[in-house]
Amino acid sequence: MSCPSATLVVWTSAWLHGAAAADDVLDALQIWAEAHEVVADDDGTATALDLPGPDEMPAAPAMLLAALRRTQAGDGRLVLPVPGDTRGLGGNGPLSATAVRAGQAVVLPEAGLGIVPRLVADQVIRWTVFDLPEIIPPEHVPLGEAEHGLAGAMRQAASTLVDLDVARHRPNVRKEIEAVIANQPRPVWPAGMPARSLRVLQRADEVAAILEVAAGDAPGGAMSASATRAREEALRPLNDAVRRARCAAVEEAVRVLGDHANKKH
Repeated sequence: MSCPSATLVVWTSAWLHGAAAADDVLDALQIWAEAHEVVADDDGTATALDLPGPDEMPAAPAMLLAALRRTQAGDGRLVLPVPGDTRGLGGNGPLSATAVRAGQAVVLPEAGLGIVPRLVADQVIRWTVFDLPEIIPPEHVPLGEAEHGLAGAMRQAASTLVDLDVARHRPNVRKEIEAVIANQPRPVWPAGMPARSLRVLQRADEVAAILEVAAGDAPGGAMSASATRAREEALRPLNDAVRRARCAAVEEAVRVLGDHANKKH
């Protein structure tokens, strides 16, 4: 599914370009949790951004938006890291380690910041702001390339389900996939969100649902260690295609929304 970081990237970019209000950003985050709070990872970052430090009472997310405005942050990027692939996070360090655990991050290269959400209580997400240790030119994946890779992943996912013999062990696998998709949050996007980005995000959700079901054990079943490893190896490139597609779709959305806003001014 999409994620809180994707919502923050797209909506803050729209807001910074004058295409959305601050309240719109805060409202869009509500789908992920009822309450959001913000802290800086270290005292230096806290002082520079006028945010609470790691041992202080967290601030409201409006304080984060104010900090981004003061730093003249440009467009953000969505990063979906996994162990062994932390590209876009500026090397090893607290930001990378935290982002890998969360599976997501917002990177603001112009401001030199990274932001990672974490569920700290029921219906409470804490956003931690980090210094970006090194600003590396981000990898650009054209949306068309990512979409093509995702289409191949969809075909491969169906083939992999057959190869792994998932259906034989789980006769209701199609209903399981439909249930995963139905239970996903439905993010709200800014007006002018490009249809192609929405289509790719939807397809990524569909492939991710297939992979989630394929990765799970059959009810009451148990797999050998070798079978588990084989399944993980089979699914890894498909998961990578989903990550690339989601990041490319968000990047394209940010570009299009920014271009539209700039033409109006």
